[in-house]
Amino acid sequence: MRIGLLARIEARPEHADAVAAMLRDAAQLAEQEQHTVAWFAFRQDETTFGVFDTFADEEGRQEHLRGRIAEALMGAAETMLSSPPVITPVDLLGSKVS
Repeated sequence: MRIGLLARIEARPEHADAVAAMLRDAAQLAEQEQHTVAWFAFRQDETTFGVFDTFADEEGRQEHLRGRIAEALMGAAETMLSSPPVITPVDLLGSKVS
C-alpha cells in the first residue's frame, strides 16, 4: 500500500439513502478488484459520503478509476448527487490495518 484515492461524495438529500446503499453494495465490487488493497466507504453526515482506497502501484489506481465502482459513481452523479464526486489521489505516509 503506497498510494490511494480519497473521494468526497455529496448526495442530494432525497437520494442520500440510495447513495448509502450504492456504496454498501460497491464493497462487493471492490473485493473483485485484484489491485485494490483496501477499500472503505463512509458517511460523514446526512448527505456527505466518502470513499478511501489504497493500491500498491499507479497501475492499480488507474485500473480502479476505470472500473465498475467509478462507472457507477459517475453514472449517479447526474441524478443522485448534488455535484460531481471530488476524487483526489493521495500518497500514503503510514498505515495500520488489522
